Amino acid sequence: MKIEGSVVLLTGANGGIGREFVKELLARGATKIYLGVRDASSVEDLVSASDRLVAVQLDLANPEQIESAARIASDITLLINNAGAAAFSGALSANDTTAARAEMEANYFGVLALTQALRRAPAFQTGGALVNILSVLSHITLPIAGTYSASKAAALHLTRTLRAELKARGVQVLAVLPAQTDTAMGAPLPEPKLKPHDVAAEALDALAAGQEEVFPGELSKTTEKAFRDDPAGIQAHMANLVHAIS
Repeated sequence: MKIEGSVVLLTGANGGIGREFVKELLARGATKIYLGVRDASSVEDLVSASDRLVAVQLDLANPEQIESAARIASDITLLINNAGAAAFSGALSANDTTAARAEMEANYFGVLALTQALRRAPAFQTGGALVNILSVLSHITLPIAGTYSASKAAALHLTRTLRAELKARGVQVLAVLPAQTDTAMGAPLPEPKLKPHDVAAEALDALAAGQEEVFPGELSKTTEKAFRDDPAGIQAHMANLVHAIS
């Protein structure tokens, strides 16, 4: 898909990767970009700098805001599901399911609900496109972020389901699977980390090239290759990274 002339809804537009998507989309000629954020004031600086940007209040845990955003952004040709949540908790090491439910709500159910609400938009007709920002942890379980890994695995299967359902319409569906990235959300994770700009730029390059999945940056590619070559070995290494159970 060509970005030039596109109309985009970008969720999580105020985050580290989100802001880099905004820069790249503008540079590549997007006509209009709806910035989906929970707090519109978090993107005031962006909106004031370009008349091609429109802030849209959007909390993926709020069905009314999802429906409202879908009405406002009914003209989009590209949906980028970038918003997400990560609690960096285990399963038994967590006191309850609060964090896990929040991760599933943002990373899976919210993505599904927003996509369903926009199903009649041009993005889901011939020539349109959907981009879901996932994680290498969609494939690999990291126990210290075990419930996050589960939510991203669910989102990967959702992405593949959407691709199959939309194939007959000629809609491109791209899964972006970065390793740990230098953002506020990724702060608890160890170095090295990807640059947010590289994630956004390579995602849009992959979209232009018609790809179905992309592992942006050498770190993501190296991680994916190691898992593909020796999944048991990588998972055994990850299994040592656990929280204590109280």
